[in-house]
Amino acid sequence: MGGYVAFALWRLAGPRMTHLALLDTSARADTEEQRGRRQALMALSRLGQFKGVTPRLLPMLLHPSRLETPLVEEVMAMAERVGPAAFLRQQRAIMDRPDSLPTLPGITVPTLVACGAQDVLTPPDRHTEMAALIPGARLLQFAGCGHLPTMEAPAAVAAALASLFGGDD
Repeated sequence: MGGYVAFALWRLAGPRMTHLALLDTSARADTEEQRGRRQALMALSRLGQFKGVTPRLLPMLLHPSRLETPLVEEVMAMAERVGPAAFLRQQRAIMDRPDSLPTLPGITVPTLVACGAQDVLTPPDRHTEMAALIPGARLLQFAGCGHLPTMEAPAAVAAALASLFGGDD
């Protein structure tokens, strides 16, 4: 959801921003199919079955090689901390977000567009599309990662962000 927030911030305060990182996101608005999937998960939550939502999402969140690792428990615990009410608010905000594709050519700050190479939720082609529309954007894919490279390959993500912001560690 951070990328969607970043797009909203760019629309509101772009001239005040110095750098932009867009990780595992999409500039496009949801399709009707995506909205339908979100609404089905929201319905489960409203029926008191929030604990069933994250297990359904795990294959879309993590690289297949990590589905039998302790990272699954970390993702489940993170979802539990978010809770059903915040999950519903997040899904409504995501479904109602505007299409940010038209704003991409106007992004004028150093920008990193990055994703897990096997991201199912926001596939690499969406990131290639964004990077092509943002002048000077750097495109990066994290091998062996799904939608959560910040959890799957934190050192690689930290190095990419340090490079964006001019740090070397």
